[in-house]
Amino acid sequence: MPLFIRLFFIHFLTVAISTSVFGQQYSRPYQEGEELTFKVKYLFFNAAEAKMIIDNQIHTMNGQPSYKIDVYGKTLSIFSIFKVKDNWGSYMDTSLNIPYRSYRHIEEGGYRKHEIVDFDHKAGTATVKEYDRENKRLKDTKEFDIQSGIQDIVSGFYYMRHLDYRLYRRGDVINVKGFFDEKTYDLKLIYEGRDRISTKIGEFDTIIISPVMPNNKLFSGENPIKMWITNDKNRIPIKVEAELVVGSLNMEITEATGLRNK
Repeated sequence: MPLFIRLFFIHFLTVAISTSVFGQQYSRPYQEGEELTFKVKYLFFNAAEAKMIIDNQIHTMNGQPSYKIDVYGKTLSIFSIFKVKDNWGSYMDTSLNIPYRSYRHIEEGGYRKHEIVDFDHKAGTATVKEYDRENKRLKDTKEFDIQSGIQDIVSGFYYMRHLDYRLYRRGDVINVKGFFDEKTYDLKLIYEGRDRISTKIGEFDTIIISPVMPNNKLFSGENPIKMWITNDKNRIPIKVEAELVVGSLNMEITEATGLRNK
């Protein structure tokens, strides 16, 4: 089951990549210090917790001011028998909304993975560095050709929050590219329209989006994931539903602090 949870986090974030060119930019919906907390349920169990945090300080990468953004995921309760403690991160330009560096620190049972990816958008390359299980020794370095302006998983999600969905109609599909796990992905996103839903932090008008998923053994159906994003100035994700081959996973926001727009 922890593997399902990890893959769910990955696919949840992969939705973000697929929105990186979906429309025109909206006014900035977030700021340094923002923190979003989510609970993930599998069937009737609280299975995992996720946090999305923008560091309190603006960092400098490639000579440019950048947000340092971290996404954390960990198993809870009975699911901690197989401990999952993952961290995805990105340094994203504060004005261009493109990543200069992404990283993954994965701890799942006895498995470890530590990786840093540096993006050179002018040269059109991504340099992937893999470290040993203690994250001390560089094991391997590889270079890949990329499309300039490509998004990683985390930066793509935050770029998504800028987009002006008023320009689109229900059923619109966009094909875009994202870089993850040493590959460039061609992804499709469907704009599903709007809805009003209630959560632990309040009731919101929302935008619904879903990715078209390739055939796989984890998810059920062509459009098994839906994400609800607030249709306001903050554009925060507040709910995700995923239909699995065995059961379903639901991810819902439980706390939001440091929001830019009150």
